[in-house]
Amino acid sequence: MSQATTRDTASRMNHRQVLEALSGLLLGMFVSMLASTVVSSSLPVIIHDLDGNQTAYTWVVTATLLTTAISTPIWGKLADLTNRKVLYQLAIVIFVLATAAAGFSQSPEMLIAFRAVQGIGAGGLAALSQVLMADIISPRERGRYMGLFGAVMALATIGGPLMGGVITDAWGWRWNFFVALPVAVVALILVQATLHVPARAKKKTTIDYLGIVLLSTAVSLLLVWVTNAGTHTSDSWADLGNNAWWSMTTVLMVGGALLAAVLFIIVELRSREPLVPLTLFRNRTFTLSVVASIATGIAMFGASVFLSQYMQLARGATPTEAGLMTIPMIGGLLVASVGVGTLVTRYGKWKPYLVVGAVLLIAGSYLLSTIHYDTDFFFVSVYMFLLGAGVGMTMQNLVLVVQNTTRPEEIGVASSGVTFFRSLGGTIGVSVMGAALASRVVDLVAERKQDITNAIMGLGDQAQYWGQQLQSGSLPKVSAMPDTLRVVFEDIYANGISHSFLIAVPFAVISLIAIVFLPNKPLTTMTTGERLQASEADFATVSVPEGMDALAATGSTRTVRAGTRDDG
Repeated sequence: MSQATTRDTASRMNHRQVLEALSGLLLGMFVSMLASTVVSSSLPVIIHDLDGNQTAYTWVVTATLLTTAISTPIWGKLADLTNRKVLYQLAIVIFVLATAAAGFSQSPEMLIAFRAVQGIGAGGLAALSQVLMADIISPRERGRYMGLFGAVMALATIGGPLMGGVITDAWGWRWNFFVALPVAVVALILVQATLHVPARAKKKTTIDYLGIVLLSTAVSLLLVWVTNAGTHTSDSWADLGNNAWWSMTTVLMVGGALLAAVLFIIVELRSREPLVPLTLFRNRTFTLSVVASIATGIAMFGASVFLSQYMQLARGATPTEAGLMTIPMIGGLLVASVGVGTLVTRYGKWKPYLVVGAVLLIAGSYLLSTIHYDTDFFFVSVYMFLLGAGVGMTMQNLVLVVQNTTRPEEIGVASSGVTFFRSLGGTIGVSVMGAALASRVVDLVAERKQDITNAIMGLGDQAQYWGQQLQSGSLPKVSAMPDTLRVVFEDIYANGISHSFLIAVPFAVISLIAIVFLPNKPLTTMTTGERLQASEADFATVSVPEGMDALAATGSTRTVRAGTRDDG
């Protein structure tokens, strides 16, 4: 038996060993998602208590998404160059420490800063979990295990808002940031004890620092412009002046973003170890998956951010109630991700599920753009379920099909590349949707100014208090408003939030088109390590001296050919 064949047999793990190895990864992902989702239902309360406005609300979310997007390809590149297990543990530590520090925030700016650091750890957890899975599980078998990741995501996404709402109502929102600490300690111990990654050849590490700076500059300038352009210039609801979308500030920011993007492309083409190898875009599967991932990111992050705001600002729900009311969307994600993952493993087919998922994304996004403050909650639940099912069918499977066709040496950067563009899509999507919501709310407040004035005048002793609250410009606590004033603001916010969901529809259509044109290649049954070993064996057969074991050479060649056929 050849040495390569011996290593292949030894590296293949049985079902129980795979589950043990995945336990640390699953708990690490659960920690990261729990720390994010536990805050979602209490975010309107947090921003209100810290005297933040709608722009601050958006930036608390986009700061995390921005640093997640920027750091993801960096983690992916490091994963191809150094110890992946240690990187994963480092990502958990960064994420949880930043999350705990955010609990001591005294202002929106302080909270945004800690959330930005939190995103650096989140980028590592998102990228490295996919890379580590590829090390120990083949794409064909990965479907049912990805269903486990979907189940953990759903559990954290359901339990997080519920737990966050209860904690906020009972002990205050700051405790939401501390709840993940004990779970993180267990995750670190479990990863150390159970995750044994196959040894890989050491490489000389080179980091593309200039590429990191240029990418960060381009994305940051674009997001700052999107967030601030077209929104009100004053903190007061009474001052309804708008910034012009096309101004000198716009020219400088957009021009700077475009210049940084062009320079980033030039640097990547010349770099020995590029942050995002542009040669990956020669692979049609990678390019189309990136396009589809952007739309998935917009739908996923946009829904999670603004549905919680809809429940509290447009339907007067408490944080706990808001967590309960978003269960239909998470139910859709859970059913779709677990069910489709099992079907992919059993039958080896993936494309039909991606197409159906993209259609559901379109349907869910469009239907959510029609909701009002008094829409029957049964219909709102159906719309959320459709959107969640669409995300569950597309999100993990887009990474799967890319890993299936990418060279094993580039699994890290390819996996993180798709995750990067999904996070980037979510970041830009949340920023655009937040800017559209803020602008729409300002316009509607101007239109309903007389109604608001009449409602305040009829409050008697409370008139001065609520007048001052609205003048402050901070995000209002709608559930605490008197009925006459609450109805007006529920209508305003429902209109604004539904208007922002309409932005996701064209991106979902583009996602469907990209998925339709994805090459329908069968899933390989080889892990990343086995594909690397097969490649090495293939290289050895080219220069093997005459007289060597012919049978071993023939076996190795056969292994490579099988792997090449599966990889497409």
